[in-house]
Amino acid sequence: MRRILLSLVAAIALVAFASGSALGTQGAHFFSATGSINSSGALVVTFDEAGVGQEQVDYVLTANASATYACINGGNNHPKAANKATFNGPVSSPTTSFQPENGRVQGSISVGPLSAGSFSCPSGQRLVLASISYSNITLTDVTNNESASIASVSRTFFTF
Repeated sequence: MRRILLSLVAAIALVAFASGSALGTQGAHFFSATGSINSSGALVVTFDEAGVGQEQVDYVLTANASATYACINGGNNHPKAANKATFNGPVSSPTTSFQPENGRVQGSISVGPLSAGSFSCPSGQRLVLASISYSNITLTDVTNNESASIASVSRTFFTF
């Protein structure tokens, strides 16, 4: 009798485990992750990730950036002089934490733009971000070791 009872319990446990797998129970996964550039030139990635449980989830956003800065005169024109500079390099957000709701995180993280460094404009002109692009964009859920690749994005603020 004891053997039959143990066999029955083992069979029920196996069916319960298999049912959970068949019902699509899975770990962390991104439903979506898209990139855009806001009015200040920052990369903004909006995402939706499920299967993360109920504990805090940490994310890091990384990308390669290319920013062109230029000098604009009082008439909002770019003088014909070569007073512009392009800067290239990696950008990375600090670790950003989210509290899941029902095992899901929906949010956004921003990073950038690159700094103009020591590039400056002559008197009577102002420094502006003329264009920016981001490539090799990756959002990483460092808590669950899950990543999403995001398509490259670019934006032009001033044309020459």
